[in-house]
Amino acid sequence: GRRMCRLGWLAVASLCLGTLWAAPAEERRKAEEPEAEPTLHENLDLANYPLTLDNYGDILDLSHYEELYDYGDLVPKIEVGTLAPRPKEPKTPAELGEATAGTPKVQPPSGAGPVPPAPVPGQGPPSCLPCLCLGSSMYCDDAELEQIPALPPDTAYLYARFNRIGAVRARDFSGREKLKRIDLSSNSISWADGDAFRLLPSLQELLLAQNRLTALPELPRSLVRLDARLNRIPSAGLRPEAFRDLKQLQFLHLSDNQLDFIPVPLPESLRSLHLQNNNIQTMHEDTFCDSQDQGHIRRALEDVRLDGNPINLSLFPNAFFCLPRLPSGRF
Repeated sequence: GRRMCRLGWLAVASLCLGTLWAAPAEERRKAEEPEAEPTLHENLDLANYPLTLDNYGDILDLSHYEELYDYGDLVPKIEVGTLAPRPKEPKTPAELGEATAGTPKVQPPSGAGPVPPAPVPGQGPPSCLPCLCLGSSMYCDDAELEQIPALPPDTAYLYARFNRIGAVRARDFSGREKLKRIDLSSNSISWADGDAFRLLPSLQELLLAQNRLTALPELPRSLVRLDARLNRIPSAGLRPEAFRDLKQLQFLHLSDNQLDFIPVPLPESLRSLHLQNNNIQTMHEDTFCDSQDQGHIRRALEDVRLDGNPINLSLFPNAFFCLPRLPSGRF
């Protein structure tokens, strides 16, 4: 009986000793395990912190990133000295001679005179300075010109807009029989010789808009389009029957001038007549139509503008019966 009692006490003692030994081991294991750190975004309430260039350093602390992420041996070490290329060995005179054997030597200019300067791109050939010539076209827009420049003999199209040209002389276009278009818009032209354009047999377009003209010169019979709007031309500045013999004229634009009446007679070829913003107060029954021929119809003249004039078009109903459309103006 005493033996069984001693065995029982030994079992109870062993159980107590095992329990006491396990408790420190569990505490040691917990102590050795690192505590789980909260993620970075759990401590950030981005809704209440507008991220700007001024406060991003206060919101995000980047000073501990190196401690959290230590890449250590994952990144290979790089020696800075190996990135730069090695300097090349200087070539020997023999190697230099072989390298330059196939390259022709630049010869100094012969003669004692100075070397002419290289041409400046965009200035065109010397005969077109200060303009630009391309084929049969000559471009002189916004070149600060005060007179018509010298034209090459084969010039067919001249553009000299936005300059300070004050007059057009007959000699400016003398012998330039291939001219088809002359555009002198937006200058300061107040005078043009009577023969400045008359002797140009191929001229089809003459653009003189926005100048200071008080009179029109004689026009060539080949003219198809005349644009002289925005000038100071009165009715006295037009030659009598100035447009009668222009059998090819289709576009006549004389708006924004000082005309007192419609310049008649108008050629049958005319398609567009712009006379708005003048001082026209009256017209005749034969201005557009032949009052003696009631069957006469001018099918080509479809664009007649008389708006901006002190004329009441309803007072002249017999002046429009031959037109396909009524003129624009006050009725």
